[in-house]
Amino acid sequence: MRSLYRIANFAFQDIVRNLGLSFMTILILVLMLLSVNTLWSLDIVTGKAVQMVRDQVTISFYLSADVTDQNTTELKSFISTFPEVVALNYLSREEVLKTFKDNHKYSPEILQALDELGGNPFGPTITVRTREPGDYRKILEALSVPEYEPLIESKSFSGNESALDRIQLITNRIEGIGFGLSLLFAIIAFLIIFNTIRVSIHSQRIEISIKRLVGANNWFIRGPYWLEAGIFTLLSIVITMVIVFVSLSWLDRYIGIVLGNQFSLTDYYRSHMLYLFGSQALAVLLLTITSSSFAMRRQLKV
Repeated sequence: MRSLYRIANFAFQDIVRNLGLSFMTILILVLMLLSVNTLWSLDIVTGKAVQMVRDQVTISFYLSADVTDQNTTELKSFISTFPEVVALNYLSREEVLKTFKDNHKYSPEILQALDELGGNPFGPTITVRTREPGDYRKILEALSVPEYEPLIESKSFSGNESALDRIQLITNRIEGIGFGLSLLFAIIAFLIIFNTIRVSIHSQRIEISIKRLVGANNWFIRGPYWLEAGIFTLLSIVITMVIVFVSLSWLDRYIGIVLGNQFSLTDYYRSHMLYLFGSQALAVLLLTITSSSFAMRRQLKV
């Protein structure tokens, strides 16, 4: 216990002696963690946005007006066999006619033209939603056979596949920039911690020589610098958590406008706090201990 107390005392003395470097180390670590959390939050938000757009992308099959109930049932059963299909909605001829009239109730010219046709010119409609937008191609190819082509009058996509492509492209670019910033801050943090420990060892070379003369082992000499690495990690994580939660409480008001009030980044971070900040703490601790070990190996020669 006495040795641990002395190691802690030496560690805090080193931090105070090199207060400027210690502050810069913590600042760079915080900036690195903030860039990581920004990237993480962006991935969560864009993932939610992409999922919302995907849920709105569907393909509709407009069947011929003279299609029989048996053919319609067979076609629905065939489409339902695809594992990619997550939802299938069927509208009868009467329901299609009613929907058309509701959509054009403020367009008397269209309704008048419809009345002049006499009867119901529409056929049934089958609307399909798949797990991924790319899955529609498989269904379209499967239905492009002589058995089903005469039944289908036309096909159309509902939703905006281009919106998915744009969101994914923007996400990939921002993730690339965020990853580059995180890597840059990690390298800067490594160099600053390395320099902090090296300066600290150099300024205490006489004290270290005295410790060796009185029989101090390598663990006792290295201990204060490893403890400094742990202190840097703890302070940077705590400061980052405070900044992140304050920022998220402000951002949620604007994110809720786009994604709906049922989604909250603050709630997500709270429910995944142990995983999110625990993994970051381990990564930062590994970074600080590694850089400290390199500095000690070079300066202490032990």
